Amino acid sequence: MPQHLKIDFVSDIACPWCVIGLGGLEQALDSLRGEIEADIAFHPFELNPDMPAGGENGLEHIARKYGMSPDQVRENRGRIRDRAAAIGFTMNSSDASRAYNTFDAHRLIAWAGEKGRQIEMKRQLFTLYFTDQKDVGDRDVLAAAAEAAGLDGAEARAVLDSDRYAEQVRAEEMLWRQRGINSVPAIVVGGRYLISGGQPPEEFVRQLRAISARLVEEQAAAG
Repeated sequence: MPQHLKIDFVSDIACPWCVIGLGGLEQALDSLRGEIEADIAFHPFELNPDMPAGGENGLEHIARKYGMSPDQVRENRGRIRDRAAAIGFTMNSSDASRAYNTFDAHRLIAWAGEKGRQIEMKRQLFTLYFTDQKDVGDRDVLAAAAEAAGLDGAEARAVLDSDRYAEQVRAEEMLWRQRGINSVPAIVVGGRYLISGGQPPEEFVRQLRAISARLVEEQAAAG
């Protein structure tokens, strides 16, 4: 019987390393099929909660936020593009790319979770943000994304036009920060074991196997 793991994936749509982390995790779980199975639940984290509607130039935003020169931002962008390509994801970021507010996107992910389509919604939003360079703060874009993820577009729009899931998203963000999560992606396994950052698949395999073995030992010791 495979070991079953609960995985909490704390991330933001605007986080490129979260894309890489999710891709690495999914590839690792594919290679561990029959040995380890997992349920993945997504939780919100906003890198830029004060980002205005319409966003701002991404290069300028990153340079200002992290104290980097434009050339340093470009070099980092190239590394991210290569790492994303290694897990089959296309990053089309450029000097013209914009950073967008992701709060409504997180509300939609919470709704999608109740419909059993959370991971599909997450993947679709990552593609919109980084591959298609779309504004994930735009409700028309989000409603179309819901349809592409196999959900009802009209129902998604009704959620977006209300304040549904707003309190839930804010409460979850506060909860994870209180638990010490201040950077993403943060992958919490079994409620206790943290895997940080956009790890490659082989590192996820190594850490998941180690955590799984530890959990088996703990269960045996508990009787």
